[in-house]
Amino acid sequence: MKALILAGGKGTRLRPITYSLAKQLVPVANKPVIEYGIDAIVNAGIKEIGIIVIEDNSPIEESCGDGSRWGAKFTYIVQPDPLGLAHAVVTAKPFLGDDDFIMYLGDNLIKSSLGDLIAEFQEYRPAATVLLTPVPDPTQFGVAEMEGDQVVRLEEKPKEPKSNLALVGVYLFDKVIHDVIAQLKPSARGEYEITEAIQGLIDRKMTVRSHIVTGWWKDTGTVEAMLDANRLILEDIEPSQLGTVEDSQIDGRVSIAKGAQITNSKVRGPAIIGEGCIITNSYIGPFSAIDRNTIITDSEIEHSIVLQDCEIIGATRMDGCLIGRGAKVKQGVQKPSVLRLVLGDSSEVTLP
Repeated sequence: MKALILAGGKGTRLRPITYSLAKQLVPVANKPVIEYGIDAIVNAGIKEIGIIVIEDNSPIEESCGDGSRWGAKFTYIVQPDPLGLAHAVVTAKPFLGDDDFIMYLGDNLIKSSLGDLIAEFQEYRPAATVLLTPVPDPTQFGVAEMEGDQVVRLEEKPKEPKSNLALVGVYLFDKVIHDVIAQLKPSARGEYEITEAIQGLIDRKMTVRSHIVTGWWKDTGTVEAMLDANRLILEDIEPSQLGTVEDSQIDGRVSIAKGAQITNSKVRGPAIIGEGCIITNSYIGPFSAIDRNTIITDSEIEHSIVLQDCEIIGATRMDGCLIGRGAKVKQGVQKPSVLRLVLGDSSEVTLP
């Protein structure tokens, strides 16, 4: 079995961060989102991985490399025009050949083992298996209508959903999906929809099985979802203290990387502090991820993601922020009660 990771989206809902950083490379708990998917796929035993990107020599390729870091082999496949998930499968056909494959959306985070999903697929040999999860508002998702463990109908954002089971961005297929996709026509939004391809399998009386997510699932396509995913990852963080802590209080599960320096400060977990960070006279609250080489002085931050090489001075108080690489936030004389910022790379904000 092979894997196909889709990493070609432009991340418009995460702007301005994604003007200069691919959405799949935005870190959650100081680790790029796409790497969680790679870890899950490799841990399930799959070592041949195709990655859909929008251009040659993409930032994704620069960041992830050839796969040797995971003991895997990566093949980068260019899909310059975003014509839908099914079109991505067509683009990847030379890589996929006639092999079974798992398709994984690169901006998804799933706390659920893929090993059981793959074993189930190989045991029952359906034409496809889709990953599903219960959601409070299924009208916002592709929804599966079920009979037992088989999917009998798929509907995209239904006004009157037949279930509360939404499609998660993980699918398993055998080679017959290529024949169905070859007969697809563009949808109303001009894309070749994977939901229509799966419905095509059902219409041909082929078996489409389902697998319910046992953990949580997040599409990290918005700032709010990214912060929530950061919270969920940090809830499972293992505490460690590899840096230097002086005259400071560390409460709860906090991971402090080597070279980090925390002085006269308080850090309440769950939180993660990256390599080379310098935190002085500050408070870092729960569900905060501070990436490497960031300087924080006389500031209060919680429930936020701060990317690498930032400088935050005198900011009281930052809550629910997403701060891009190399950004600078400096406080003037008057201090607002709370700051909520979404800053792109190299931004600079001086508050009055």
